[in-house]
Amino acid sequence: MGKLITTSKPLILHSKLLCFSLFYLFTTLFLALYTTLSQSKCLFRSSPSDPIHNSLLSYPSSYGEHKYAVSTTRSTCSSPVFFSDYSDVVKEIRGFRRNNRALSGALRYMQRNADSFGGNLSTIARFSYFDHQSDATQVPCGFLKKFPIDDSDRIAMEKCDSVVVVSAIFNDHDKIRQPKALGSNTLQEVCFFMFVDDVTLKGLEHHGMVSTYSREYKIGVWRIVKVAKEDLYQNPAMNGVIPKYLVHRLFPNSQFSIWIDAKLQLTVDPLLLIHSLVISENVDMAISKHPYYVHTMEEAMATTRWKKWWDVNALKVQMETYCENGLRPWSPSKQPYISDVPDSALILRRHGLGSNLFSCLLFNELEAFNPRDQLPFAFVRDHMKPKLKLNMFEVEVFEQVAVEYRHNLKSSDGTTVKKMYSSGKTKRAHPDFLYVNGSCCSKCQKYLSIMWGESSND
Repeated sequence: MGKLITTSKPLILHSKLLCFSLFYLFTTLFLALYTTLSQSKCLFRSSPSDPIHNSLLSYPSSYGEHKYAVSTTRSTCSSPVFFSDYSDVVKEIRGFRRNNRALSGALRYMQRNADSFGGNLSTIARFSYFDHQSDATQVPCGFLKKFPIDDSDRIAMEKCDSVVVVSAIFNDHDKIRQPKALGSNTLQEVCFFMFVDDVTLKGLEHHGMVSTYSREYKIGVWRIVKVAKEDLYQNPAMNGVIPKYLVHRLFPNSQFSIWIDAKLQLTVDPLLLIHSLVISENVDMAISKHPYYVHTMEEAMATTRWKKWWDVNALKVQMETYCENGLRPWSPSKQPYISDVPDSALILRRHGLGSNLFSCLLFNELEAFNPRDQLPFAFVRDHMKPKLKLNMFEVEVFEQVAVEYRHNLKSSDGTTVKKMYSSGKTKRAHPDFLYVNGSCCSKCQKYLSIMWGESSND
């Protein structure tokens, strides 16, 4: 008799649980791959094999420069950014330096001594400079007191004659983070400057990253510039506004600049960013839209609600000043401006008449009221002449060119970091915040009615 041969199914098919597990595994891997690919849709680079600097600095483990990244949820992009070939970008930006094309129509600045850095100008005086008709006009633009930095830093800043990347940390509010994906020639073309105060410098010394006995400080690509705040503003946030908006004055020979809040880490080469978002778009300035708000008053209400500025009554006065002088909600009639509220954590500029005038006028408003720079943004932009050529790119792009981290909760010595905008208890608005002589909403009534759709924007 022949031997009876029996066949059986492979063991793997007997286990429904194992089959389900494998199905789940492959599905998860597919979704992860899809998400990774879709998240890169905002950035298209023609030469992805450019040599880059991989590691710029090894931090001490105690510093924790990459803790507490803020997650993003967007996985698609409606307005992708195209990057030119890296070598072509370097050649073109070098050409700007040789031809000096970016510095046409330079402003003249007010020169006098004052009690404050910006002069504490009246409303009438500030607004009188919005219509810039004569190159002979001296525009107030800070520096009415000496900016308190070392002469060696000042000389180094004047030597920066192409692209400068600028940031600032005051009151030990953030960490210093190195940019990623720098091209092989970028460090020859781009200067990196980080402005700090004594509190921040002591924190860096605590971690062994600098020595206070030295007169010059360098951490990775960043040159660290100590600012003596005793001769400036009591509010650390207001001192940070100086390098943020007066970068063209601190670096008078630079032709392009990138401001990056210290809570961010650049993940794209700054030359590619300047070329794609500013030069290729033929604009004076590029900045991201706000992820949630379109109207200035929305940002003002959020500033009050979340106590981003302690003097609520002063916020009311500020907004009424703008409403009374022509601030309107955003509408399609304002195009090509697509929003009234930016995310100002990343600002790219071509230094010239348009961006320099805007920066000066905005700084004057910040000194007059508070350092919340999103509040006067649309008012200055809409009322200045000549008009600012602006590229407001999508939030998705912003999230792809930089990683955002949370501010420090504790300083280097373990104590709680004080809020940048804190000045004691919140000062509430007067009882007439919404009503004046029985009339609702005071001087911003028309603005609010249009924003809420109760009347037309005529």
